[in-house]
Amino acid sequence: MSGRVGDLSPRQAEKLSEFRGRIQDVLAELPAQHDHFLLRWLRARSFNVQKAEVMIRKHLEFRRKMNVDAIISDWKPPEVIDLYVSGGMCGYDREGSPIWYDVIGPLDPKGLLLSATKQDFMKTKIRHTEMLQRECRRQSEKLGHNIEAISLIYDCEGLGLKHIWKPAIETYGEVCPFAALHPPPKMFPMAYNLIKHFLCEETRRKILFLGSNWQEVLRDHIDPDQLPVVYGGTLTDPDGDPRCRTMIKYGGTVPRSYYVRDSAEVRYEHSVTVRRGSVFQLEVQVPAAGSLLRCQFSSDGADVGFGVYRRKKDGGSQKVSEMLQVLPSERYNAHLVPEDTRLTCTEPGVYVLCFDNTYSLLQSKTVSYTAEVLLAPDGPTPSPEDQLQ
Repeated sequence: MSGRVGDLSPRQAEKLSEFRGRIQDVLAELPAQHDHFLLRWLRARSFNVQKAEVMIRKHLEFRRKMNVDAIISDWKPPEVIDLYVSGGMCGYDREGSPIWYDVIGPLDPKGLLLSATKQDFMKTKIRHTEMLQRECRRQSEKLGHNIEAISLIYDCEGLGLKHIWKPAIETYGEVCPFAALHPPPKMFPMAYNLIKHFLCEETRRKILFLGSNWQEVLRDHIDPDQLPVVYGGTLTDPDGDPRCRTMIKYGGTVPRSYYVRDSAEVRYEHSVTVRRGSVFQLEVQVPAAGSLLRCQFSSDGADVGFGVYRRKKDGGSQKVSEMLQVLPSERYNAHLVPEDTRLTCTEPGVYVLCFDNTYSLLQSKTVSYTAEVLLAPDGPTPSPEDQLQ
């Protein structure tokens, strides 16, 4: 049995019912509550209900953290990403699923990562994914049956050494239900070996590597009137453009005027060396709820982890694991683009800013930073010594 609606074994139907019961407390917060949606999580974990529950709860936690529900309406990518990140949604495959094109060759990964933060790229990909999921819902309503898959086409023509830049590889991440890559150039085996570790085995099996007959294979999956002329179909822009540039962006070299370090010089108040395999913690006193905690920082030579926590008790030593997580720790490319993190504190107390270098076994990091508390209206005025402890 496929594990899809209408094709469930008695055991799978029982697991679905159990799964729905176990997540009743968060069901209303999920993007969808129907069986099609829940079965995706069960199939992803081979109908292991416990593992599927852990997965979906982590997904919901991530959506809250990234404010995914409002990312299309309330967040816009920086101009440099909007103009120079290639790709776009164009047409539908024979199953009715939307098609997304990622055009690798013209992409300038180094220029982009010197002009915007890794977190901005992550938000952009999340936004693209939400747009595709919204299109799936529209297609489901239009066609009268469930559409949940997305076809991704990676155009690898022009792939070269500039795309094998280490920070770009570390920033890369993609999960897809179907992907076709064409044509696989000489550089492709090296590139794929670098990124395949980010892909689970299930995702790897969905990837098709196309050779000289790539246009014919694409037409097997996509009707010609839904496939741009440049990819072997008949679809054009209204002005006859065979590349469909109104729907697919082709990127290009990022002008140096967008490079953040070249255009803005930030003066930091403090500097610290975070030794290899260690963490530097900075305590900040927040006197009133609603205050804004701001931390600007950059690192020297390589990325650095950063997270924010709040002490649960006053006085004495307290491990990070014993604190309340406010901003989960993740690695920032602060050696390429300075970071400016802002958090609205819902509770007063001692907040701990953690610069994390535990993952680096060989290299210490010099971090320059400025941390400040911007008080809510009518809040008490702390001294600088009270803010930074």
